[in-house]
Amino acid sequence: MDFSLIFFSGDEKNKYRFVLDAAKYADEHGFTAIWTPERHFHRFGGLYPNPSVLGAGLAMATQRLQIRAGSVILPLHSPIRVAEEWSVVDNLSRGRAGIALATGFSPVDFAINPTGWEDRRSRTFDAVTTLRELWEGAPVYVQDGLGNHVEVELHPQPVQPELPIWLTCTKSPETFEAAGRLGCNVLTALIDMTNEELEEKLALYFKTLQEYGHDPEGVTVTLMLHTFIGDDLDEVRETVREPFSDYLRSFFTVIDSQKKNLAPGAGVRDMTQSDQDQLIEFAFDKYFEKGALLGTPDSCGAVVDRFKGMGVTEIACLIDFGVDEDLVVQSLSHLDELRRRYA
Repeated sequence: MDFSLIFFSGDEKNKYRFVLDAAKYADEHGFTAIWTPERHFHRFGGLYPNPSVLGAGLAMATQRLQIRAGSVILPLHSPIRVAEEWSVVDNLSRGRAGIALATGFSPVDFAINPTGWEDRRSRTFDAVTTLRELWEGAPVYVQDGLGNHVEVELHPQPVQPELPIWLTCTKSPETFEAAGRLGCNVLTALIDMTNEELEEKLALYFKTLQEYGHDPEGVTVTLMLHTFIGDDLDEVRETVREPFSDYLRSFFTVIDSQKKNLAPGAGVRDMTQSDQDQLIEFAFDKYFEKGALLGTPDSCGAVVDRFKGMGVTEIACLIDFGVDEDLVVQSLSHLDELRRRYA
């Protein structure tokens, strides 16, 4: 089991100091990668509008850590532009770049490219072939500003002969199937999904890989888990209870706002404060016990083993969910203790 660090929400107070401090620790202590997302126009994640820009900075601040986008919202961009940006990151990092592609879930993000929303899934899946061809040196045919069909090649040429590509997969079984059909790695998370549902979807992914002639042993299945590890279980629980509960409340509200078909009164924001509190308390207990690395190295080992048995090969530890940043950096030694048990 590999271990990496991933960011998603971010604290605008200290901007990027936390990301850099965590990256340097991970780089020096044998972690596999650092993931930064693409989010737009919302305080919940708006610190990360461009993972290639931040990835370029991280490439220069580290020596061995893989620099990954988790994820590029592909329908907002031209695939050839994505290839260009990440080839720059690959060169700056001397061959450590990788990207996850997401279809996007927030219509507000698509203010950048409103036309990308309607067919966002097909755009994302189709882009995989374009990215691979460009990365491997083949030309692709595109339309220029005069309407002519022209041939373009990727510059600068990347260091890696192949670009590691993940598809970001959550609720939709079709996305897991697409990842299997295309032979992509998978980046997933327990967002609006139970452990049992994840196990079913990963089984579908591995089945599809085999059906399309891809080696299930040759892919990486990365699972994002909220992470804070200490040496006392009760102390960890009390440390993370308030910030993680606030994080869940913010996340549910964001997800709620994207679900246009909710019946009146069915959303989190329509609940009474008491009902909201009960929902958050239930979600907190569920994640703490079974769906996160919140605890001690010993208690979290059982969680790692459970997901390892499903076929997960890498855990992306999400560490920016509201716990004091200095405290999180200090706690990374306990996470490293857990990581070393699986090295």
